[in-house]
Amino acid sequence: MRSEKLSEIYRASGADVVYVTTDYLLRYLTGFYATDGAVLLDGERCRLIVDARYFEGAEKALWGTDITVVLRSAADTPESLLKDYKKVAIPFALTSYPEYAALKKQGYTLVDGMPALREAMMIKSREELALIQSACTIAEEAFRELLGEIKEGMTETEVAALLEYNMRRRGASGTSFDTICAFGEGGSIPHYETGDRKLRFGDPVLIDFGCKVSGYCSDITRTFLFGDDKKHEEFKKSYAEVLRAHELVKEKVVAGMTGREADAVARESLKRAGLAEAFTHSLGHGIGLNIHELPVLSPRGETVLRDGMVFSDEPGVYFPGKYGIRIEDSCFMEDGRVRSFMKLTEKNLVIL
Repeated sequence: MRSEKLSEIYRASGADVVYVTTDYLLRYLTGFYATDGAVLLDGERCRLIVDARYFEGAEKALWGTDITVVLRSAADTPESLLKDYKKVAIPFALTSYPEYAALKKQGYTLVDGMPALREAMMIKSREELALIQSACTIAEEAFRELLGEIKEGMTETEVAALLEYNMRRRGASGTSFDTICAFGEGGSIPHYETGDRKLRFGDPVLIDFGCKVSGYCSDITRTFLFGDDKKHEEFKKSYAEVLRAHELVKEKVVAGMTGREADAVARESLKRAGLAEAFTHSLGHGIGLNIHELPVLSPRGETVLRDGMVFSDEPGVYFPGKYGIRIEDSCFMEDGRVRSFMKLTEKNLVIL
């Protein structure tokens, strides 16, 4: 499967060679993660150039594949690596101006390789889907364990740390992003910064989290009540409407729709409930080696949804100074329909 993707990217680039140095692209193209290195992809072969820190590991990891591992010497420069080529595809969005200018000065014809890379990365292989499923399963299992460990008086930071520990203990290599744990009024800020607020009886709790497996991310948000003080009738009604919008996406969104049309499914549902103004962000974003990538499910999303795409389904409503509600699954398109990776955690309102 990787060799087919490599050929596809090379052909779509329209260049003599595709040259990348960004760590997650090295991993995508070769299957090996290095924070420093380069990939040269031409019509005949794909070479991973790394220094001595990575060489042995890369050789072991890529033995028997179509990837050639090359030991980079101290004298190697981009110009020396590219000396046999004229037209070079580089990812413009990930290239600094000094890097671009240095290559341009050497006389190379530079073209943007990012469109070819993004297009290929949007459609996940079976292997990629399996890794994302593993990351989702770990996240859900860790969250289920967390629900039995949360105690009144714990801080947001303590709860976030415990959840991250639970994910690590199950085999996650790290978190997809900084865990958001918001108690009470903190949940009204969609990208809240986890802090030292202590948990009190009756608090709404919003936790947005995810983990990585072999570099591939999961993304999940759950909102629940820490005890019911009988003061949350408005919260419960809003929660039911967010859940309705969340589930409508799985029911109504099909392949061939644009990200904009998918976003409208959830947005119109919340509008009918009188909550349109409280839904202040997009429905979802692509998920893969990056926690935010294509496709984008937003009022401006024009990418057409296709089988193999992975994205979040995360409608939410936010009431400043009071609370926020977000329900998020990592999902994928299969047989023209939306499928969720999340099968283990409850989405109906949980009251601890």
